[in-house]
Amino acid sequence: MKLFRNKDFRRALVWHIAAGATLTVAGALVSPVCGAMLFAATVLFTVLHAVFTARRYRNLAALCDEIDRILHTQQPLLTMRQDEGELSVLISEIQKMTLRLKEQTDRLQQEKQHLKTAIEDIFHQLRTPLTAMELSVSLLREETLPDERRIQLARELHAQLSRTASLIETLLKLSKIDAGAVQFRSDETSVRDVVERAAQPFGIAMELRGQNLQLSIGDEHFCGDLLWTTEAVGNLIKNCVEHTPDGGEITVTAKETALFTQIEIADTGEGFASEDIPYLFDRFYKGKNATPQSIGIGLSLSQAIVTAQNGTIRAANRPDGGAVFTIKFYKTIV
Repeated sequence: MKLFRNKDFRRALVWHIAAGATLTVAGALVSPVCGAMLFAATVLFTVLHAVFTARRYRNLAALCDEIDRILHTQQPLLTMRQDEGELSVLISEIQKMTLRLKEQTDRLQQEKQHLKTAIEDIFHQLRTPLTAMELSVSLLREETLPDERRIQLARELHAQLSRTASLIETLLKLSKIDAGAVQFRSDETSVRDVVERAAQPFGIAMELRGQNLQLSIGDEHFCGDLLWTTEAVGNLIKNCVEHTPDGGEITVTAKETALFTQIEIADTGEGFASEDIPYLFDRFYKGKNATPQSIGIGLSLSQAIVTAQNGTIRAANRPDGGAVFTIKFYKTIV
C-alpha cells in the first residue's frame, strides 16, 4: 500500500503499536480481562487511525492533482470540495492564491499587449516624419540644388524634427503616467493660474489669426498638480486654436461647487463629427476634422493627466456651434 511508504504514517503506527502493547501488558498484570480490553481498544484505535489517515492522504493526493491540472490548463479554479476542517481551510487559501495569480497573469498579458500596440503605433507615427527627413537629407546633398529649394528643404526638415521631438516627448510623458512613475502633487491650485500659463505659448499665434481669448474665471481652486494640469489644459487650448477660424473666439470658464471644480474650454470652430466624439481621447485617433499636422495624442495625454488627479474630461459640441471640453476635478473620490 502507498500509505505504508509514508514515513510519518509508519512512525505513528509504530508509536500506536508500542503504546498499545505497553498498555496491554500493564492491563494483563492487573487481570486478563483488562489486558484483553486494552488490546481490543489498541487494535480499534490503530485501525481507525489508519482509515482516517488514508482518507486524509487521498484528499491531499486529489488536491495535488487539482493543483497540477491548474498549472497545465487555463482553468484556475479548484473543483474539489471538502467538509469543514483544516484541509478545507487549505483548499480555500489555495483557491484565493490561484485566483490572485490568474489576475496577475491576465494583467501582465494585457500590459504586454498594450506595450506591443504602443510600439506598433510609435513605429507607425515615426515612420512618416523619418521617411520625409531622409528624403530631405538626400536632396540637400545635391550640389546643384538651388538655394531657394535648399532653404525650403531645410525648413521642412526642421518642421519634421520638431514634430518628431514633440511626439517622442509626449509619448514619454504618457508612458511615465501609464507606468505609475509620475508623482502628482496635491496642492491648492488656482484655476486662473493654470489657464494663463497654458494659454501663454499660443498668444502670438492667436494674435496673428485675430483670435480672441475670453476668460470667465474668478477665484476657483482645486487640489492638484499645477505643472501637469497646465500641460493638460494647454493641449485643449491648442486644439481649440487649431480649429477656430481667423477672428474666432476661445472661451474659458470656471466654477467651483461643494463637489468639484469645473474648467470649460470652448471655441467657435467647426466642432466634432458626431461619430468621432466617443474616440477623441483614444491614443493616435485622428477625427475627420483633424489638421494634417495632428498626431492624435494630445487629447489622450490630457485625459491621462486629469484622470490621474481624480478628475474627468469630456468633449462635446456646443448647441450654437463649436467644440467644448469640460474638466471636473472632484473634491471627493467618485
